[in-house]
Amino acid sequence: MGTFFSDTFSVAPSELDKYGAFDISLVNDLPLFIDPFLLFHSERKEFQELHRGIIDYLVFLRDRASQGAVTEGDLRNWYCFPEVKQNWFGFSLVGNGGSGLGIEFATELHQNLNVIFSDFGDEKITEGSHIEKVCLVSDGVGRDNISDFVTNLIQDFLCRYTETFAARHIDPAFLREVTINRAVFNHDTQMWARKKYLLPWYNGDFALLTPKEMLTRDETWINRTDLIRSFEDIPTAIPDAALRSAVSNYFKLALSRRSRKYQEPSAKERSAAAAATIHEFPQLIDYYIKLKELHGEEAADISADKVLITEIQFSQRLREILQPALAQTDFYTTAGGTYAEAYARLGYLKHVIEDSGGWRIFYDDDGQPFRRENDLQILYRLIWFGTPSDVGREANDGRGPVDFKVSRGRNKTLVEMKLARNTKLEANLKKQLEIYQASADAERGIKAIIYFDAQELYRVQAILRRLKMIDNPDVILIDARSDNKPSASKAA
Repeated sequence: MGTFFSDTFSVAPSELDKYGAFDISLVNDLPLFIDPFLLFHSERKEFQELHRGIIDYLVFLRDRASQGAVTEGDLRNWYCFPEVKQNWFGFSLVGNGGSGLGIEFATELHQNLNVIFSDFGDEKITEGSHIEKVCLVSDGVGRDNISDFVTNLIQDFLCRYTETFAARHIDPAFLREVTINRAVFNHDTQMWARKKYLLPWYNGDFALLTPKEMLTRDETWINRTDLIRSFEDIPTAIPDAALRSAVSNYFKLALSRRSRKYQEPSAKERSAAAAATIHEFPQLIDYYIKLKELHGEEAADISADKVLITEIQFSQRLREILQPALAQTDFYTTAGGTYAEAYARLGYLKHVIEDSGGWRIFYDDDGQPFRRENDLQILYRLIWFGTPSDVGREANDGRGPVDFKVSRGRNKTLVEMKLARNTKLEANLKKQLEIYQASADAERGIKAIIYFDAQELYRVQAILRRLKMIDNPDVILIDARSDNKPSASKAA
């Protein structure tokens, strides 16, 4: 049993790389998603056709919205989709489940279609139409919604893409015929059609491959955060001098109303003034998109770098560093309940990071640490394959979800993972896990803290001394410093 697609289906990673597909984890989602701008900007005709198909579907939705009210059944049929979890991308800390697109998303998008996409197919400012535009004007639709929507609309391509690779490289014994209920949209009948595919099958479900070229991490190229942050650059793209002047004056007035006299406006105040100006001059959104189109090559380069870093961090280095070390231990025969197993797996992870070169998983090529709690959480989850325990995320009971709940029936252990630099670390150590334990009725709880330099270590130790937890065995410190490790040859 393996962690990755290549392990599970006995495919050489080099074959996936040659095909252009990302070697997904079949244990946990990895933090990547499809950016529709990469389809729009691609030189590959099949990618451009996928983007045109997305826009055609939005035009259909817009036209139906302009004709008047639609039923809830129509909203659910045309807008509501489950997450395509079989591509194993997203932001789930545990597994590959997501909420998908529900009626709230459907209502929000339907109500805004006439405003947002009124000129779809007949743009005067931008080169093309972009589904991301809905994120720029609506707070109710975010990156995850766009990702789920786009993935559903191109699911037929992903299935065919995977089917082609599987026919060439995977033993037929590991393939199964799968029916996708909403695979292709028929514009004539205005209905979704079923389609069958022969796909890789693992652990009761099929798996989908995705081309690296359409993936990114963190944010889509066109996004609201960037729109606000780069607002003051937008006027350079406006050819109308009168409009430029009006925008500039309105922004200055909006800023003066939000900032104190004789003080430099804060970043928060500038963002609020920018948002107000965009609301007053919605055409600024099109000029922002035009700027993003002009720098499309940069989008492709940045996304490729992000995908490569993710691949190295969670795939290559896990395979090269962590799995071989674990295979030489009694890791998979740990006796005891969930506490013993959770403690042992965390202990092995700590050993590999500190003593066997695993610290490199958390650094980029320039030697700078990533410092993201999610990276440690994902890595910990990736080493839970082959377990008899259920590893999930505790339901949010109003106090916030705990990172991991490891359970076998009534036997439960909670694991919380934090960065040493977390500003709320002391409060978390003092209260949080105890609250979670009471809520989940867990027997024990483990706190893991990762640090990247001596100053962070000193801070954690000072906190532990104040809380009288310096020798607490349930608090595990993980040393991810790069300046105190043995050389690669000695660490092997």
